[in-house]
Amino acid sequence: MMKFKNLLFSSSVLLSSFVLLTSCTGNGKPAGKTDSTKKTVSTTKTAEDTLRINTTPIDTAKYDSLLVRLANGDTTGRWPVKKQPYPVGGAVLPYKRVVAFYGNLFSKKMGILGELPPKEMLAKLKTEVKAWEKADPKTPVQPALHYIAVVAQGAAGADGKYRYRMPFKQIDTVLSIAKKGNALVFLDVQVALSTIQSELPLLEKYLQMPNVHFGMDPEFSMKDGSKPGKKIGTYDAADINYASQYLAGLVKKYNLPPKMLVVHRFTRKMVTNYKNIKLRPEVQVIIDMDGWGEPDLKLGTYRNHIFPEPVQFTGFKLFYKNDLKKAPHHMLTPEEVLKYKPQPIYIQYQ
Repeated sequence: MMKFKNLLFSSSVLLSSFVLLTSCTGNGKPAGKTDSTKKTVSTTKTAEDTLRINTTPIDTAKYDSLLVRLANGDTTGRWPVKKQPYPVGGAVLPYKRVVAFYGNLFSKKMGILGELPPKEMLAKLKTEVKAWEKADPKTPVQPALHYIAVVAQGAAGADGKYRYRMPFKQIDTVLSIAKKGNALVFLDVQVALSTIQSELPLLEKYLQMPNVHFGMDPEFSMKDGSKPGKKIGTYDAADINYASQYLAGLVKKYNLPPKMLVVHRFTRKMVTNYKNIKLRPEVQVIIDMDGWGEPDLKLGTYRNHIFPEPVQFTGFKLFYKNDLKKAPHHMLTPEEVLKYKPQPIYIQYQ
């Protein structure tokens, strides 16, 4: 199990008197400085610039063969997941591997997405994409930006929910940056003392775009009323099913390709009743191993909390700094991650 220490509040990040918490770090660290210089851009043509659903029926034999390949020789019978529905047309997974940069534009310490200037960040993302393509030439790589749109924070806020909703102009900026890098966008929420039912619908104007997907972070879902960062939070299958059903409704309403739904995880209790998670043709569910640490610790977490509780697809998170803190001071390479059973099809860098 990943080690966990109480997350620290930062006095250096103030957004309208709100203090942000670092996201999804397992053993967290404070957020960084404010960057309020981003420009507002229009999202009017974003959806128009991306293809809508592909109505051509998928090749089920090819789909099944790709799932078997991802299982990577697993002989336990867990992988690939049995009786999962075939996706509607235009699915990204398992045809491509998604490689995403994670972070927040207001902070240089919450992830690589906000740490570097956009041009430099996209160049670095391109380098990682090439590394994954080289490690697995049979699987094309789709770049993505994974943006924390709702951030857990140390201040209660006016409604006492301990979360800060990023202004839409920041999301607009991320969409503009993503377009320059031919990248998809994931909007991630840390609900704190709010709920996924309250936060997800507020992002519908973006999620109805075919290039925008969704992430939900159990670490900061504080169902017992604790302040975020004092303990690890949790989501139940019912919460994940709510998000999946909502996203599926958007796919049907706006004639979209399947939405990807990323659920972060690095402990058993972060996701409860996994067997009750419902799979839908309109949504592709990814359970993302989200903890940081030395390679053996990360592999142990993947084996203990991701492998034995199959949902649909798996993801893996790599930390440019935190993974190097302890001996052997080594961040796993694509070749090393691809040895895991099953192979992660979603890769996130923080």
